Amino acid sequence: MIRAPASTGNSGVRTAVTLVGVIAALYVARDIFIPLAFAIVLTLVLTPPVTWLRKRHVGGVPSVFLIMLVSIAMAGGIGWVILNELVAVVNDLPKYQANIHKKIEALYTPGKGAFGRAATNVVELARELSTTPIPAAAPTASGQPRRDTPGQAVRPVPVKVVGEPANQFEYVADLAKPILAPLGILGIVLVFSMFLLIKKDDLRNRLFRLAGLDRLNVMTQALDDATHRVSRYLMLQLLTNASFGVLCGTGLYLIGVPYAVLWGAVAAILRIVPYIGSLVAAALPLLLSLAVFDHWIQPVLVFVLFATLELIAGNVVEPWLYGMHTGISSLALLLTALFWMALWGAPGLILSTPLTVCVVVLGRHIPQLSFLHILLGDQPVMNPDAQVYQRLLAMDDHQARAVADAYLAGNSLVSLYDSVLIPALTMVEQDRHKGALVPALQEFVLLSIKEMVAEFSEGAATVEPEDNEIALAYETDGKPAVAAGRVLCLPASDEADEIAAAMLAQLLEQSGRPALSLPLDPSLQHLIAIVEPAKADVFLISAVPPFAFARARTLSRLLQVRFPRIKIVIGVWGFTGDTERALQRFEPRRPDRVLTTLANAVEFFAAGVTTPQPITQTVT
Repeated sequence: MIRAPASTGNSGVRTAVTLVGVIAALYVARDIFIPLAFAIVLTLVLTPPVTWLRKRHVGGVPSVFLIMLVSIAMAGGIGWVILNELVAVVNDLPKYQANIHKKIEALYTPGKGAFGRAATNVVELARELSTTPIPAAAPTASGQPRRDTPGQAVRPVPVKVVGEPANQFEYVADLAKPILAPLGILGIVLVFSMFLLIKKDDLRNRLFRLAGLDRLNVMTQALDDATHRVSRYLMLQLLTNASFGVLCGTGLYLIGVPYAVLWGAVAAILRIVPYIGSLVAAALPLLLSLAVFDHWIQPVLVFVLFATLELIAGNVVEPWLYGMHTGISSLALLLTALFWMALWGAPGLILSTPLTVCVVVLGRHIPQLSFLHILLGDQPVMNPDAQVYQRLLAMDDHQARAVADAYLAGNSLVSLYDSVLIPALTMVEQDRHKGALVPALQEFVLLSIKEMVAEFSEGAATVEPEDNEIALAYETDGKPAVAAGRVLCLPASDEADEIAAAMLAQLLEQSGRPALSLPLDPSLQHLIAIVEPAKADVFLISAVPPFAFARARTLSRLLQVRFPRIKIVIGVWGFTGDTERALQRFEPRRPDRVLTTLANAVEFFAAGVTTPQPITQTVT
């Protein structure tokens, strides 16, 4: 019994349900997944030195323990130094108490200018509006104020319940809880990391076996890709944050802020937290500068320093480095940071980029999750031909021309025609035959492409034959190898074929071969009657798929009857099939040649070849 294949809709629903289930599991079990995610990141950081020790014939377990001990000692030493410096800063604050009070008084003292008086008036008005007037007691019949009688209800007095004083054990527990909780998570992360480093090969093989041996190639590529991208991101983040800290410390030292090295180190560490860490790192030296200096110029310079460095790092350096090496677009980095922060809080914000890299890699290698790569990846999801056609459908010919110009900046004109405009014309033909284009929109799209071709023709410089290697290919001792007459380009059926014929005629003229693009004539009788080709001329019938062969075959037969001695070439632009089979579709009277790209046509005609022999010349 033949079973019907599962519909695409059902597959999409299953993928969506699975994705929602995974997100729910990540949220519910976040207390387990957060330390595990940190442990995986730490494992990727420590894997290179562990591998280096193993290559020096140090055992696997001793290598892991040695690297872990060195890492903990380095992290603990740096943390101890920073903590001592922060304690020294706090102890120095009483020295600046007078300056702090002076700054506070300056902020609260009303100004004497127009803005100061306006601010004072606004504050006084707000105070009057916020004050609730006390209602006066109603007078009695004798004119005296009424007094409350004993039976009158009195507003109750709020009662505040104060608990018993905590004993010493509870006090110590409350004081140690904020410290012990992070230390406990840190311990779990270290244990997970040691286990992952020691059992890395075994866990990798189990993961492959779980995915299935038939997917061994895909899983190997995905795992290597994710590891490489995450490791590269961590290295780039380390270099970027270290450079940011050095520049901040140098700038603060030049400004004169005390403990400049400390604030540079704090800035480098806090930038691990995206978007928020820089604000906290800037706030600390800014507040200290307000307390230390008598004037406002130094705090302003501190603010300008951090703002400038953060703008350059966040908008120029990081999008370029991270987007290029992680495969994630800049907008996706921001959106996924918000998603992971909503899911896991501050740890999710720190881990947002490595986790998103893994998600994008899954979308790149697993077809069912390809939408993740499309949504989050940095690769263009639309080719230039589709972009041009989409912009023309939106009647935005300026943006369509901008896409064509951007492509032309790094490619040749013939490549632009073959790879962008001809495919766009093919999409026009497909939509036209399906009835998806209204006549007005179709006319606008074709007219816009025609104007592009005309503008490119005006802007392109004509290549002289003696400077063109293609033109020299058909010359031998200054004489043409064969007679090179005109190329008469005829559209097969409609306006799209006519535009393609104009492209070819333009390219042939620039290569030194005379060409003539003839207008579209649905009846063909008038056109054939006025055309008087010479013996060396060649007819080229231009046809744009998908419905190109029928009309091209009809026109080819008419030309063969009217001009039996003239060579006829068919150009089916963008055709990807076998040209020999394409020739069989023109039986019983074949044309002399079938060409599929404008580049091949330029090479064919510029070489002066008008017989169906294989092309041996090369285009440079």
